[in-house]
Amino acid sequence: MTTLLWLVAAIGLLPLVIGIARLGGGGPRIDARGFVASVLLCALAFSLTFLVQELGLVLPKALVPGLDPILYHNDHDWSGDAPVAELLQGGGAVATLLSGLLFLWLAGRISPARPTLRLFAFWMAFQGLFQSLSQGAVGSLIAGNDVGRALGWLGAGPVAKGALLLVTITAMALAGRALARRYPFGGDERATALQLMATLALAILLIVPFRVPREPVEVVLIPLLVHLIGSGWLVLGLATARVDIAPAPAAPAIVGPLAALVALLAIFQLVLRTGIAF
Repeated sequence: MTTLLWLVAAIGLLPLVIGIARLGGGGPRIDARGFVASVLLCALAFSLTFLVQELGLVLPKALVPGLDPILYHNDHDWSGDAPVAELLQGGGAVATLLSGLLFLWLAGRISPARPTLRLFAFWMAFQGLFQSLSQGAVGSLIAGNDVGRALGWLGAGPVAKGALLLVTITAMALAGRALARRYPFGGDERATALQLMATLALAILLIVPFRVPREPVEVVLIPLLVHLIGSGWLVLGLATARVDIAPAPAAPAIVGPLAALVALLAIFQLVLRTGIAF
């Protein structure tokens, strides 16, 4: 736990503090409708990306003779045994990284006339990139997480793990700058940064119902760490990219994202919670 806390301080809090110190602009100016829609879409994107991760963990195992994986709403399990199963634990991080890169590309190409879809693509990119990259950083130091188990199967030593940590930190910095250039709403840098930080904080409250039942610390810890690390690099990206963020021509919708969030929660708790065998 001490290692994890130091890591989060280094790759989450430090860039956040530096970014806030470098921000220009005035006080907060929050568009209430856009802010509510952003919170809903952020929570929706987290849970969809988490489901992508779980599918990335389960589907490769389903192709291995002797392994019978089970998909849950918040975890996964399997029966049988095969040595390659430890390597396949890295499949979730790979799946979320690919999802993040795809939506990062889409976020720069969706028309401003479709503000809800643009904002959804932005948050899917954020969640995909930082859910995967944070796993890579943690796995380079802690052998028990999914990426750490895959590295163990590969026989990665301290040099390889140190290189992975440097690569993931560099990728986080690049992701923060790229996302800062694609955020579709806002005004000056400081107002935008404050709105994004508030969005990430409030979205955690909406994510919690997707993660129960589980130990309380596990219900909150994962989204908290992902959002803390991601917000640090995103705010630093806003401060260093020096992007003029033009206000959106129209406000995003609220009813659609809310309905999608409720429908996904029902799927998580009524369908996936009982488990789906592959």
